Amino acid sequence: MGAELKILEKTVGHALYGKGAHVEAKDALQGLDWKLAGARPNGAPHSIFQLVNHITYWQEWAVKWLDGKKPAVPRHASGSWPGGAMPTGLKAWKQAVGRFGKGLDEMTRRTGGADLLSKRGAKTRLEMLHTIASHNSYHLGQVVQQRQMLGAWPPPSGGLSW
Repeated sequence: MGAELKILEKTVGHALYGKGAHVEAKDALQGLDWKLAGARPNGAPHSIFQLVNHITYWQEWAVKWLDGKKPAVPRHASGSWPGGAMPTGLKAWKQAVGRFGKGLDEMTRRTGGADLLSKRGAKTRLEMLHTIASHNSYHLGQVVQQRQMLGAWPPPSGGLSW
C-alpha cells in the first residue's frame, strides 16, 4: 500500500493548504494590514481576525485528537471563537497568522506515515483531516470575500481574482 498511502498523504496535504482548489491557505492572509483584519465590512458577523482564531482553534483541537488525546468540545459554538474582533496590534495579528500556519504544518506532519484509515471513535484520521480541510476552506472563502470587500485583494503573492 506504499503508493496508495503516498497519494492519500499528498491529497490530504493539498486539501489542508487549498492547493489546486483556491489560493493557498497561508497566502489568503499574506500582506493584510492588522487594522483591516479587525474590520467587519458591511456588517459581516466576524472579522478576519476572528475567522483566523476560529480556524486555528479547530486546527489545534484536531492536532490533539490526532495525537490520541481527547480534547473537550465546547459546550456552545461561541467557545470556538476565542478573542476579540480586533487584534491589539501588529504583533497580535502576526501571532494569530503564525499559529494558523503552525496548525496547518502540524496536521500535515501527522499524515506522514500514519495509518489514515485507523479509527478513533466514529471517525478515521482521514475523515478528521478532511473535516478540518473543509472547515478551513469554508472560512478561508469568507476571508477572501472580506478582503475583496475591503479592497485588500489580491495578496502580494497574487491570487485568484476573477
